[in-house]
Amino acid sequence: MSILKKQLQKVSKHYLALKEYKEFIERSDFKFTIAEYEKLAVEYKAVLDAYLKRFASLQDFLGAKVFRVLLDTAGISYTKMSEVLTLIEKEEIISLDKWIEFRNVRNELEHDYPDELEEALKDLKYCVDSFDYMQEVVLKVFEFARRYDESISLP
Repeated sequence: MSILKKQLQKVSKHYLALKEYKEFIERSDFKFTIAEYEKLAVEYKAVLDAYLKRFASLQDFLGAKVFRVLLDTAGISYTKMSEVLTLIEKEEIISLDKWIEFRNVRNELEHDYPDELEEALKDLKYCVDSFDYMQEVVLKVFEFARRYDESISLP
């Protein structure tokens, strides 16, 4: 199995789990306030933490591993990470500004959550609200990969 296929399997796993958590959060109609958060059962707080972990893991894995392999597969050369992101944007897989914004919010959550609970809940809501964009990126990654390997299927 190719490196790309192995990486896409991992992307699919993260994406499908993230999707399930997102659906659970939507069904609960959680408002991301401190008062509501403090009333939540520990199991629900665990779902919020799991969503954040999957969101961060998916973004990290795409940025650190998958984007490079996509470019390698396409024969597109690069020398540093900033070039990788610029080239991935050129291929219309991401918006660089949005990707950097994701990264900044995720980093804030990793460092502040749950110490600055109100800010952390705003950032967590941003990540939950950004699911559709992350889903779009994942689907574009798979579509790009399919240009070079037709056996790759969407998650």
